[in-house]
Amino acid sequence: MHDLKFAVVGAGHGGKAIAAHLAIKGFTVNLYNRTFSRIQPIKKMRGIELEGEVKGFGKLNVVTSDIEKAIRGVDVIMVVVPANGHISIAQRCAPFLNEKQVVVLNPGRTCGALEFLNILRKEGNKKDVTIAEAQTFIYASRGMGPAAARIFRIKQAIPVAAIPSRKTEMVVKKLNVAFPEFIPAASVIETSFNNMGAVFHPSITILNLSRIESTLGNFQFYIEGVTQSVAKILEAVDKERVMVARKLKCANVYSAIEWLSMAYNVVEDNLFDAIHSNP
Repeated sequence: MHDLKFAVVGAGHGGKAIAAHLAIKGFTVNLYNRTFSRIQPIKKMRGIELEGEVKGFGKLNVVTSDIEKAIRGVDVIMVVVPANGHISIAQRCAPFLNEKQVVVLNPGRTCGALEFLNILRKEGNKKDVTIAEAQTFIYASRGMGPAAARIFRIKQAIPVAAIPSRKTEMVVKKLNVAFPEFIPAASVIETSFNNMGAVFHPSITILNLSRIESTLGNFQFYIEGVTQSVAKILEAVDKERVMVARKLKCANVYSAIEWLSMAYNVVEDNLFDAIHSNP
């Protein structure tokens, strides 16, 4: 058993996967979800069955809908919820976080760490809590049942940055005890502007609105949703993102094609082929 203790906040596809993986690796893991009915089967089983790239049963220490109980005494809090849930989680955590704890948003999306810290301050938490964000989520994963998850792929390199940036090295060192895939980024500006979800998700959704309505979303979002024409529009959006980041003196900004190569080892010279080459 490792000394480092984790809380995973959020029991969706990613939260279940990361909680189970950490437990299988031998870490003490608490799992929190605001809706208890979602985690009741996990509490009954006392853990999560993991399949795919990592196989095994992850026995959890605490499974609860009480945020204070979930984060009490842990070293690292892995927040694994959609970006629109960050404010609520920050509000719930604010009374209980202390200066010894590290909060990592998985992922931060765009300026997630800045938003989270701002909410803590508004809620009256003035302690020197370390807030960090991952540029992307470490897995391609999916829940496979009430108390099961599958990891399809573990990404190779996940940049992480903390506020302030001088704390990034400490955060990465802690995370590397469990996950060697995390690497330091220069700042949260870098992780935020390298959020590929901001390029892919809105554009593909808008350009597939009729298909979403007619199929009720029953299609492969990337493989079927990204045609040659859609890919060209994505490339134009991506080009503008890179240009803005460079104006902000962000040296380590990646194009979408470069990011797919780094995260998934996909090497192509255009975005259409890069997306369609990623299983």
